[in-house]
Amino acid sequence: MAPRFGIEEEYFVVDPGTREVVPRAPAVVRRASAALGDRASTELVAFLAEAKTAPCDDIDKLGEQVRSMRAAMAAAAAAEGVRLAASGTPILGDLFPAPIGAGARYAESRAIYRALDDEQSICSCHVHVEMPDRERAVQVSNHLRPWLPTLLALAANSPYWAGRDTGHACWRVMTWARWPVAGPPPFFESSAHYEDLVGTLLGCGALMDAGTIFWDVRPSARLPTVEVRLADVAPSAADAVVFAALIRALVEVSSAAVDTGEPPPDPSPEMLRAAYWLAARDGLGGTGVDVRTGRPAGFREQTGALMAHVRPALEASGDLRTVADGVRRLLAGGTGAERQRAAYRRRGTLTDVVDALLLADR
Repeated sequence: MAPRFGIEEEYFVVDPGTREVVPRAPAVVRRASAALGDRASTELVAFLAEAKTAPCDDIDKLGEQVRSMRAAMAAAAAAEGVRLAASGTPILGDLFPAPIGAGARYAESRAIYRALDDEQSICSCHVHVEMPDRERAVQVSNHLRPWLPTLLALAANSPYWAGRDTGHACWRVMTWARWPVAGPPPFFESSAHYEDLVGTLLGCGALMDAGTIFWDVRPSARLPTVEVRLADVAPSAADAVVFAALIRALVEVSSAAVDTGEPPPDPSPEMLRAAYWLAARDGLGGTGVDVRTGRPAGFREQTGALMAHVRPALEASGDLRTVADGVRRLLAGGTGAERQRAAYRRRGTLTDVVDALLLADR
């Protein structure tokens, strides 16, 4: 049986007139909590509202939860006179310095990370897949590492930042890369190796606490899951569900490889970093590097290899058709970044881009 899975999503709070981000997330979350309870929450920056699903057994249940969760968040925002937009970066607004939320934890973050917090206006999607223990989560992480650049290209939904086109498909990952513990995770020999490194990072002050381990794959700090956190928030619920099902399948195949003792590829940090940058710059339309071979390869080609790799798990769960259709849609020019730029080209206005991403319509 496929493991349970779920997602967390972040959204920008925007003014319905100007379409600029506004620091109204606390009010939206308070109102949304009547329907979602603690599945709605604030984030570091007051422009951002977060929502999460409960653990789900299958793709249909996850789809129902994501749609109802987005509807509840959109309704709460509308009742507060604002809207929510699903983009990895803020498209319009006065961003500097970002309005930091109230509370002791956020004050501590400001003291430790300082100006890094000023530009932390980004929205992502985190996929959780249930794991039997932390050792398995760490070993699965090793097997996921070579596929992370391809996943990044598939999920790119952040070409604009504060009124300009960055020239990247995923600018969010570029801003995120400046943090001391972020990006692709290291290769870990064991969970003890993982805990030892985390302990060192905590001891030297590079981490505030276990919740600020911002590697793109990690054992969850609070749940019995492996957490894949490299994606921009998806422009639609359908995109979010396809991506989550693809991640679950990849985790299943990776876990099976752990069972059989298959050694995971261990690309160099330099190669993985370069592959990340190429994926973030050009998205699916670009040529990156296949870190398994060290050779140049287009991200469309690498997506085909990824689908072949996870096909057994998708067939076993019954998710193959849904995921294959969704990936074909992305390959045909349907990534979030491509759709944002298409919305801009229609009239040359960024307000149209924001409108194309409003949660009530997605």
